[in-house]
Amino acid sequence: MPLKAYQQTLKATENPRDLEYRLFGQVTRALLDITPLPRNDPKVIEAIDWNRRVWTAMANDCASEGNAMPPTLRAGIISLSMFVGRYSSQVMASAMPVDPLVEINRMIMQGLATRAAAA
Repeated sequence: MPLKAYQQTLKATENPRDLEYRLFGQVTRALLDITPLPRNDPKVIEAIDWNRRVWTAMANDCASEGNAMPPTLRAGIISLSMFVGRYSSQVMASAMPVDPLVEINRMIMQGLATRAAAA
C-alpha cells in the first residue's frame, strides 16, 4: 500500500518534462530489447506499436490549439511523428533496423534533459 501511495504522489508532483523523459526512456528500452528478436515476435510488435502510439500522442498534442510550444518546434515534432509512423511500418514489413527509432527517441530525451537542466 505505501508503494502505491508513493507512486500516486510522484505522478501528481512530477514535472511534465521529467514524465516525458521517463516515458521515452521506457519505450526506448523496449525498442533496444527487441533488436535481436525476429519481427514476428509479439514483443517486437508491441514495442513498435507502443513507440508509434507515443509519437502519435505527441503529434496530437502539438496539433492542439492550446499547445504553447513555438510553432516551428510543434511542426518539427509532428514531422518526426509522421516519419516514425512510416518507418515503423518499414521495420515490421521489411525488417529494417530499429536503430533510427532509438536514435530519434534519444535525441528527444537529450532535448528534454537539456531543457530541464536550463529551467
